[in-house]
Amino acid sequence: MPAATKHACPPWALAPQGDRCLILTFGDIIDVAVGRRCAAAAWALRQANLLGVTDIVPAFTTLAVHYQPQVADRGNSLSRLTSEIEQVLASELADEVTATHGKQVDIPVCYGAEYGPDLADVAAHTGLSTDEVIRLHSAEPCYVFMLGFAPGAPYLGVHDARLDIGRRPTPRTRLPAGSVAIANRQTMIYPNASPGGWHIIGATPVTLFNPVENPPTLLSPGDMLRFIPVSAEEFLAIKGGQS
Repeated sequence: MPAATKHACPPWALAPQGDRCLILTFGDIIDVAVGRRCAAAAWALRQANLLGVTDIVPAFTTLAVHYQPQVADRGNSLSRLTSEIEQVLASELADEVTATHGKQVDIPVCYGAEYGPDLADVAAHTGLSTDEVIRLHSAEPCYVFMLGFAPGAPYLGVHDARLDIGRRPTPRTRLPAGSVAIANRQTMIYPNASPGGWHIIGATPVTLFNPVENPPTLLSPGDMLRFIPVSAEEFLAIKGGQS
């Protein structure tokens, strides 16, 4: 039997989502390796600058490619666009280790007390001390899977299994901007004051979203983020320095 072609069975699936979006699926579980492939595919397709494509949005296991139907109909048929996407991915995602072209970002966090009202509850639920929760949360860099929920809000993970805790049974109607929260072995940072149902264990003084900046978001899918514990005094000094 002849050897199989390397890309005879691509490690992704492509399907239409309505009349102006294609969805690429790279897996079915939240996993850093899958997230990296989503981010790497997004980078490669942006570099390809395909005719008619208006936006490329990576998520946990999928990548949305938005396009203009009228452009596709004029000279870049959907079948051709699909073929071009397949060609880009076959070329750029040939290796098991994919480059996301992300950056390393350090985020200072003041844990507990008024900044992290749920820290003690998380510790009690996990059977850890509050210091152990902080240590585990900040010990290893975590991956930025996607932005969602609110402009600039990152979904980060995957954390140590000892930090596995579900969402709060009752969401809060308003959280301060910069709240750092965990649930389902992930972290969310709320860029602006908003409702939220995750467990707040700390807060950062860093601004994650500013619409007048380019880019407006501090973080992007494919970045690696490291949490740096700081004192309340350091938190206020950093926050004051941004004014």
